[in-house]
Amino acid sequence: MKAIAITRPGGPEVLELVDRPDPVPGLAECLIRVAASGVNRPDVLQRKGAYPPPPGASDLPGLEVAGEIVAGDAAALAAHGFRLGDRVCALANGGGYAALCSVPVGQCLPVPKGWTLAQAATLPETCFTVWANVFDRAGLVAGETLLVHGGSSGIGVTAIQIAKALGARVLVTVGSADKAEACRQLGADVAINYREQDFVAEARAATGGRGVDVILDMVAGDYIGRGVQALAEDGRLALIAVQGGVTSEIDAGLVLRRRLTITGSTLRPRSAAFKGRLAQSLREKVWPLIEAGRVRPVVDCELPAVRAAEAHARMESNQHIGKIVLTW
Repeated sequence: MKAIAITRPGGPEVLELVDRPDPVPGLAECLIRVAASGVNRPDVLQRKGAYPPPPGASDLPGLEVAGEIVAGDAAALAAHGFRLGDRVCALANGGGYAALCSVPVGQCLPVPKGWTLAQAATLPETCFTVWANVFDRAGLVAGETLLVHGGSSGIGVTAIQIAKALGARVLVTVGSADKAEACRQLGADVAINYREQDFVAEARAATGGRGVDVILDMVAGDYIGRGVQALAEDGRLALIAVQGGVTSEIDAGLVLRRRLTITGSTLRPRSAAFKGRLAQSLREKVWPLIEAGRVRPVVDCELPAVRAAEAHARMESNQHIGKIVLTW
């Protein structure tokens, strides 16, 4: 099969089209003929040598795919309601930048009606991450307020739409007026330009001084300490990445007085059983929202897989809105 490999740690230019043996699905796995692969920040980190794949995972980058099931464990497929020829999108443990990808059947979800395979490839990594952190760990419920850092990112546009569809109020931080408008078009109630505004002051002003209930933070660094200041009583901060650094100074007194929770997680090392439970929750609670058109695809661009280097360069430029997709 054709695949995009990381030839050595480095810049986007180290991504090259190569020939690799076809993967063979194991117990409880299926083989997907990939039509499209989503591009994510962890792919960039892996390319740089900063995010090695977990033991047993493919060394190829790529954590989400969409395509057709062409082989697999018949019993597992039947148990999850799939069969050969079905169009699915799936969360991969690695190996998504390839024409064929083997994934646990439990990490597959049906392609939503009316969505192209390229659009469906934008769903797994973002939906699994948002559901696990915003709803499972941070416990966002209808009537609460969510603040999303990086509102125009793939994670951000997904968090906005799911949270709004489930009855939450949503604030976002963005870096430009164009991104602010894009987020408002997706349902964000307030868009804060972090280059011109203090998100703590704006978040507290937007909530009448109360503060927000949940923060989805992919920045870390000093954003954690500032996030503590922006949280309401019993507020929760869910950390999913450390783009701004790994250290922060926080006001522990605020954590005590407001009964705050700071939590975090990484998805890739978690077990197939854990990811399978997330997939089931998404199928029950989020897929109906997608089918009803209340969550819609936000694709920044589709590029042929041979232009993976260009896709990574665009992601690192931070100019994209929504997801970048590679097509096969």
